[in-house]
Amino acid sequence: MKIKSFSDYKADASNWITLAGGEYYPDILKDACALYKPVLILFGQLVKSSESSSRLFLSISEISETWMRVQLLRVFKRYVCPVLPVEMTKRKTKAVEFEKEFCNQFRPINEVQKAFSSRPLKDEVMCALLWEYKDRGKKGYDLTERFFELFRTNFPAWQIIGPERAGKDISMKEIFEDYPNPNRPVDFAIKNKNEILAIGLARYDSDRGGAQEDDRTGGYSNCANEFLTYTKKKGLNTKLLFVNDGPGLLLGSMWNDYATLEKSWKGEIMVLTLRMVTERITKQWLNAKI
Repeated sequence: MKIKSFSDYKADASNWITLAGGEYYPDILKDACALYKPVLILFGQLVKSSESSSRLFLSISEISETWMRVQLLRVFKRYVCPVLPVEMTKRKTKAVEFEKEFCNQFRPINEVQKAFSSRPLKDEVMCALLWEYKDRGKKGYDLTERFFELFRTNFPAWQIIGPERAGKDISMKEIFEDYPNPNRPVDFAIKNKNEILAIGLARYDSDRGGAQEDDRTGGYSNCANEFLTYTKKKGLNTKLLFVNDGPGLLLGSMWNDYATLEKSWKGEIMVLTLRMVTERITKQWLNAKI
């Protein structure tokens, strides 16, 4: 039986995506304020004891507890330097370098103090903003975990490896010792004894469009071309799986872009949502000779 392509599902695409749950506002405020009030207390103490915004930034970077340091950096970004890339400042060793690069864009410490003092200590607005970061990545972890469960149910004799939720991605050098881009990360690999049947990436798209959409599909295309060029050279039959889900698939040209990607290496790439797993992933496809 011929396996339907990703493009074949577009006519009723909304029936093939899985919607992750969310939380209501203002219901989250009580928990958000309880969680982040200590962050705001410490930030206020550091503001009062710092003679400059640069000193404030460096003091935050010296906080040893990673979670607290990151939350303080997020508050700092809101009050002192909106252009500060928090993700890039998580590493303590980079603090001095970033301070030199961004200090000319820091708001003066007296203005920061005035602004901070104008808000209640139990600042519901700031706590709500910080709460938005709390479960970042959770939907992606949920997707990966559910995919692993589905795969193991359908193919109990085969092995699927990789981080099921949070955890370090598998690097290609762990799968193929001579892979030309050894540090390329993948989310999972499917094995039958010592044979690698497929590698894959899993992503949940809550909201995608414009440049973000181009980045995602462009990144996937680069990954596919790199990997499948390697398998051709080595005479391997390893397939490539892109497990994607979420309402972002319905935005812009994303569905069409994924369909085009799947067709670009016919029979060697499969793009699918969780609801397509049982119907599309088969032993015949995974074992098929390329």
